[in-house]
Amino acid sequence: MFFELIATFAVGIGAAGLALVLGHLSRGRLPRYAAPILAGIAMLIYAVWSEYTWANRTLSTLPESVEVVSEVKEARFWKPWTYVVPQVTRMMVLDRAGVQTNPTAPSILLADIYLFGRWAVPIKRPQLVDCANAARADVSEAALTDPSQAEWITVGAEDPVIKALCQT
Repeated sequence: MFFELIATFAVGIGAAGLALVLGHLSRGRLPRYAAPILAGIAMLIYAVWSEYTWANRTLSTLPESVEVVSEVKEARFWKPWTYVVPQVTRMMVLDRAGVQTNPTAPSILLADIYLFGRWAVPIKRPQLVDCANAARADVSEAALTDPSQAEWITVGAEDPVIKALCQT
């Protein structure tokens, strides 16, 4: 967040400098208040761009084996443009390369789910997935050795993780 604030100020300073150069080249025809106005507009445009591209920029740093299974798009009243085009503020990502099966329970999959949120630390949540019963469970030591010890939650076939793992 700190570096994004610095980048926003840098964009504003650059835009103000550009306005000053344009004012000099126009031999004073550009009003003096053009520099702070242009700086403010540039900083606002940069902030909006940064918010809307956050999810894609985050995904571009991840390996190709990951797949977005769920996105949360939100609109906020202090960002009126998000009512026109809501922005992605959270996403759930599945690491397909890390999906494993237990030889004693082949219908149950072990998958790493990553939860990303704007301005939040990413969270890794290993999940047991039972495709036959459309259920998920958080991984525990007991559940790894015996999946029947897991606290299963029936989520249904429409759950994004069940769809991604079981219906492909």
